[in-house]
Amino acid sequence: MTDFSPIRVAFLLFPNVTQLDLTGPAQVLSRLGNATIDLVAKTRDPVPTDAGFALLPTATFANATQPDILCVPGGFGVNDAIEDAATLAWVQQVAGNASCVTSVCTGSLILGAAGLLKGYRATCHWAQHHHLAAFGAIPVRERVVTDRNRVTGGGVTAGIDFALTLTAAIRGEAHARLVQLSLEYDPAPPFDSGSPDRADAETLARYQALAAKGAPGRDARTQAAAARLTER
Repeated sequence: MTDFSPIRVAFLLFPNVTQLDLTGPAQVLSRLGNATIDLVAKTRDPVPTDAGFALLPTATFANATQPDILCVPGGFGVNDAIEDAATLAWVQQVAGNASCVTSVCTGSLILGAAGLLKGYRATCHWAQHHHLAAFGAIPVRERVVTDRNRVTGGGVTAGIDFALTLTAAIRGEAHARLVQLSLEYDPAPPFDSGSPDRADAETLARYQALAAKGAPGRDARTQAAAARLTER
């Protein structure tokens, strides 16, 4: 019989987060049963996402309840989050008492900058995957990677696979299968272009140009964050 003891999940919310990194897993994890979902930000002000709409925090760094699961999403706002001392301090503090420390997409770089991936196998969005090693992580090119109490998901839509994997670990595979069915999660994309290994050269080049425009200097800022971690 599945144990449906209470469980609290906290998502870090920061400006220019990729909302699906957060809302996809949140939709799945809300169906853990007896679960509470918190969106935690610096203030209670609406937080803009990279989709053009805002999300409302349910708690702040100052008053958030200690979660059982910490989940850090990614997005173009990751570098600003990494460079914000209050954000990193909250992630470090909460992770120390969480049963499970997790991320989706480039959220793993925030975990890395907080010193939480040293010696752990981890994954990330394919375009930023090469930065993981600089934070002491062991990069793995898989959609979901579990290493002890660290669970990391790949880019954006991998967050749903990540959350189903976590659901199975917490409530059992039978419950995870039920959640998958309830969400009709049966992906059949119209194009085979969801991986850099399968996308054509033109599509890949267009993505890289858009990414550079959306987050100028991202690589240099990420490398600087890794260097700061090494100095600590």
